[in-house]
Amino acid sequence: MFGFWKTWKALEARGIMGINRRNADYVLKYNKRSLYPIVDDKIITKERAIAAGIHVPEMYGVISTEKEIDKLDEIIGGRSDFVIKPAQGAGGDGILVVADRFEGRYRTVSGKIISHEEIEHQISSILTGLYSLGGHRDRALIEYRVVPDQIFKSISYEGVPDIRIIVLMGYPVMAMLRLPTRQSGGKANLHQGAIGVGVDLATGLTLRGTWLNTIITKHPDTTNAVDGVQLPNWDGFMKLAAGCYELCGLGYIGVDMVLDQEKGPLILELNARPGLNIQIANDCGLTLRTHAVEARLEELKAAGVTETPEERVKFVQEMFGHIPPVEG
Repeated sequence: MFGFWKTWKALEARGIMGINRRNADYVLKYNKRSLYPIVDDKIITKERAIAAGIHVPEMYGVISTEKEIDKLDEIIGGRSDFVIKPAQGAGGDGILVVADRFEGRYRTVSGKIISHEEIEHQISSILTGLYSLGGHRDRALIEYRVVPDQIFKSISYEGVPDIRIIVLMGYPVMAMLRLPTRQSGGKANLHQGAIGVGVDLATGLTLRGTWLNTIITKHPDTTNAVDGVQLPNWDGFMKLAAGCYELCGLGYIGVDMVLDQEKGPLILELNARPGLNIQIANDCGLTLRTHAVEARLEELKAAGVTETPEERVKFVQEMFGHIPPVEG
């Protein structure tokens, strides 16, 4: 018991945030329960983002009842690729990604051929709440299929890599690239076997990776290095993440984004209870950074000043970046 206590005190000294501290000092303190539906429902998040002029994957349609399943043909139209997902799903469960049509049927991103009836059955399962938080009735969202930027081709397996940035009161404090693997079934979910790769806030350069709680430098499927990769349009990602505070009003969130090869940075969803594995990928504790932001907020409050998203990004890049940002 003494050994465990000694180890934990050492982790605390490095600023490692545990789940109890996350919940008590950040989630409960900064996130009003009344605002949770904004981030727990992907359709509400998307509608608010569109209204605010924030880039998200285009929404083709929503199915809310079994009767509305008949609208599927109309919603899909002549499109050959699209995504169907539960509005209140978690962990990537229930998501169907269609990449092409084949002889009157549909081909999923993994190559499986499915019928129109199978798609309707999947939507029906979503509506019953099979994949929703708490098992409540849900809605099905049909949207644009993100095509990952070519930068990820050598370091990802099948699905869509995403970027998670944790944001405190509008200040990005830590970032991670999540890479699908064969183990994760092409999903960017760490608990299912995806890779988490730390990202330097100042430059968007990838750091080391963590896979199944093991530090790695190469992708297990492609064998290519996951560190030292320069993510394009990094300042765009940072500004998008910083602006999500004004979008949802929640003070402590995880912002999940993707890099589409045509549309650039897009916001996928927001999370009011972001996980803590991001610390392993960055070899850095969240607490030291969140305390620095809280100190900054106190200074600004005393001076009667508030910062814009661009100013907030500049502050964290100078404070937390491993490498000085390139002037340009």
